Amino acid sequence: LGRRSGKQIATLAGLAPLNNDSGLRRGQRSIRGGRRRVRQALYMAAVASLRTQSPLNAFYHRLRQAGKPPKPALVALARKLLVTINAIMKTRTSFAT
Repeated sequence: LGRRSGKQIATLAGLAPLNNDSGLRRGQRSIRGGRRRVRQALYMAAVASLRTQSPLNAFYHRLRQAGKPPKPALVALARKLLVTINAIMKTRTSFAT
């Protein structure tokens, strides 16, 4: 944490959509690979954050109102948590809501 970009850290945790392309075929992007335990912990933290009145909760509800299904919205929230933690570690600042 703190040494890689947000995209790289999301890929390492398995929270980045990866291509499923071959030749001219363009497959659907999916979340896969990465470190399973990290992904599970972030997902559970995302679920727990829905019980609070935080900017993370508001982010989730904005995604839902925009038409995103519940589980992909939770994965997006987990990725946002990871990228935020990475930025905090990189800049050595505290998280202020």
